[in-house]
Amino acid sequence: MDLQPSEHNKFVHRTLPKTQTGISGLDEITGGGVPKDRPTLICGAAGCGKTLFSMEFIVHGAMKFNEPGVFMAFEEKAEELAINVASLGYDLQKLQEDKMVRLDHVHIEKSEIEETGEYDLDGLFIRLGHAIDSIGAKRVVLDTIENLFSGLHNEGIIRAELRRLFGWLKEKKVTTIITGEKGDGMLTRHGLEEYVSDCVILLDHRVTNKISTRLLRVVKYRGSVHGTNEYPFLIDEDGVSVLPVTSLTLHHDVSSERIPTGVSGLDKMLGGKGFFIGSSILVSGTAGTGKTSIAGAFVNETCKNGQRCIYFAFEESPQQIIRNMKSISVDLQEHVGKGLLKFHAARPTLNGLEMHLVVIHKMVKEFRPDVVVLDPITNLITVGSVSEVKSLLIRLIDFLQSEQITVMFTALTLNDNVTGQTDESISSLVDAWLMVRDIEFNGERNRGLYVMKSRGMKHSNQVREFVIDDSGLELVDVYLGPDGVLTGSAREAEQLLEKTGVVLRDHAVSLKDREIERKKMILESKINSLKQEFDSFQDDLNKTYVEEELRKSVLEKNRSELTRKRDGAAGEIEDTL
Repeated sequence: MDLQPSEHNKFVHRTLPKTQTGISGLDEITGGGVPKDRPTLICGAAGCGKTLFSMEFIVHGAMKFNEPGVFMAFEEKAEELAINVASLGYDLQKLQEDKMVRLDHVHIEKSEIEETGEYDLDGLFIRLGHAIDSIGAKRVVLDTIENLFSGLHNEGIIRAELRRLFGWLKEKKVTTIITGEKGDGMLTRHGLEEYVSDCVILLDHRVTNKISTRLLRVVKYRGSVHGTNEYPFLIDEDGVSVLPVTSLTLHHDVSSERIPTGVSGLDKMLGGKGFFIGSSILVSGTAGTGKTSIAGAFVNETCKNGQRCIYFAFEESPQQIIRNMKSISVDLQEHVGKGLLKFHAARPTLNGLEMHLVVIHKMVKEFRPDVVVLDPITNLITVGSVSEVKSLLIRLIDFLQSEQITVMFTALTLNDNVTGQTDESISSLVDAWLMVRDIEFNGERNRGLYVMKSRGMKHSNQVREFVIDDSGLELVDVYLGPDGVLTGSAREAEQLLEKTGVVLRDHAVSLKDREIERKKMILESKINSLKQEFDSFQDDLNKTYVEEELRKSVLEKNRSELTRKRDGAAGEIEDTL
């Protein structure tokens, strides 16, 4: 009979009920914790951390999830267990008084089992059942299971009792962790526990080239999807931390905001604003070119803006870095005092590569920085191959970008081929790549800096002289002399020559100006003289003209007077006649 639509809806996806362990990273790998009310096997060689894992499972259950737990040990006594975990800040005595934890030590005598030849777990069931009921336990740990069967060689009995034990634990509806020693070619000595357990977690403690690394792998997990890779984990004063960073999906958010570099000239080369927030930056160059100084200036600018930073140093101590940066007017100690800057200095050989990654991951999660600096990453090659270092840095970049944290790496270039990839082969992974190189000219060694690449922004393609002095870091504009780009004293000498030429030109121009002024004055004097001569000649002409007019006027007047007199005399003569 065909199923109706309503019946189809009954078949929905159901997730397996899980119990959180509270162990950092492990719950993420397992998709929420270990299977609830089912047994989980944690196996591994001696010293790999099985007891600590299981103890944290019990303590976190009591302190974080309000789930009482029973820890039954077959090797260590309750007092020894309490002392062992006291360094982690766990007060088992108080937890027992509060009836949140029950510690029980069961002593197994091999000789008694060998003599009687009979063995069953009825006594264990009674004792464990009483412990569970006394505090209403939801969690149980059995550490370690081999001791239960240490005197038995009959595989049939061992198989039957193991199945009975696991079945009894499921009936009690308690979430159980059972620890077991790793066997030869098998996950456990008997090779049976892993088959009857619903979840199997393998712990491994490897030593390669005298460097130890702790790794965790979920071998199986019935009814649940889980991480299948090997994950590094760290045991320190805070307990166990597992690093679940093997996912390389590129779906993290990006920002268009900028963060200044701390060097004004470098900001100008990057469009005037600096790096993108959440980007990765590589500063590479030969020894002594100022890579650490650039990183220090970047950290200083970040902290001055009120943001937080972690500086991972693999070559120098924090005090040495602070002292050296102070010589160029960068005070990092002030930021340390304000809690904005945190140093973590360690030789690469202190831990394996995976352990370094765990430490960085843990500190970033705790401190929540805006900027992370690793100086220099080249030293990591001493504890791993180039491919291993590249794998670590890929995962680190992926993790930091997902957290929107800007990261700066410094790297030592071991050759003069500045166009090739750096030894750690991550130049193609980073968003921005700065190259600092030596420029030898005129018997001097100077520094030059240029931007090899900077994704998503306009940047300068010029080589700038990189100057480090008492006042800080400075990028000098490109200076082109007759023989090309000049740096150092050659640049200063050429600039002096230019200044001298300017002064001489100014002096020559001044002389010409004075000569022109003098000639102008002479010419003006001549013009004035000619003008005076012209005025004098004009006056003479005017004088002659006036005199002639006056003479004419006088003559005309005299003529008129004579005419009048003649006319008067003639009249008198006529009257007389």
